[in-house]
Amino acid sequence: MTTSPRPLVRIERTGGLAVLTIDAPPLNLYTAELQDQLGEAIGQLESEPPRAALIRAEGKIVSGGVDVSLFDAQSSPAEAKVLFDRMLSVPDRIAALSFPTVFAAHGLCLTWAFEVAVACDIILAAEKAKFGLVERVVGLTPTMGGTQRLAARAGIGRAKEFVMTGATYDAATMERWNVVNRVFPTGVFDAEARAFATDLAEGPTQAHQATKQVLDHFAHGGVPEANEHITTIAAELFDTEDLRGAVKSFLADGPGKATFTGR
Repeated sequence: MTTSPRPLVRIERTGGLAVLTIDAPPLNLYTAELQDQLGEAIGQLESEPPRAALIRAEGKIVSGGVDVSLFDAQSSPAEAKVLFDRMLSVPDRIAALSFPTVFAAHGLCLTWAFEVAVACDIILAAEKAKFGLVERVVGLTPTMGGTQRLAARAGIGRAKEFVMTGATYDAATMERWNVVNRVFPTGVFDAEARAFATDLAEGPTQAHQATKQVLDHFAHGGVPEANEHITTIAAELFDTEDLRGAVKSFLADGPGKATFTGR
């Protein structure tokens, strides 16, 4: 009798929130198997979009990094590029999701996990969390977009420091650098992260999608490009039930009373 491999990634849905959990004990290392299962899980989010997603991990740490045997198995630069292209597709696909994405870092968050974190819209951290891109220990530079996405949040100088030193930085420092959005006490972190993501999932999620579109234009071409698209993007929200209903609710009952369905 054969048994199927233990799932390393699972998705649970509650209302409009999808919670993607990485559970590959003891260190949640990035392996070929985890890569495959992450790809399948992201595919589920792409094909059946929730209204928001929370990405988190089980165990004492978020991740200890990549299984270095993956690198040892590469026999040439061409072979390594094939691997790196597949690895890069994971955060790229997460960044392209149309709904809000929240990353919850409860502990040590190294290499690939950090690169997934900075591909998300919002990063939440427990007070004890630490972050690092430590590829320098094997003579490599990060390959999953972490360097450039960190630079987009914190600036080029900070990204160079972070990657070149290979040091780990605490949650408070990362919040000061504008990389982490919020830091919560460790004892209540999981509950706070779920509540934060649930609030996004219960909000005007088509408007959240529009916000992401505007900021994608800003990232590409600054304020001028964003200005070229903002009025069209915002005007299209007048086709949504959420905007129409919320406007009527505001006029009838005042602000903050509307409920949203994501339609």
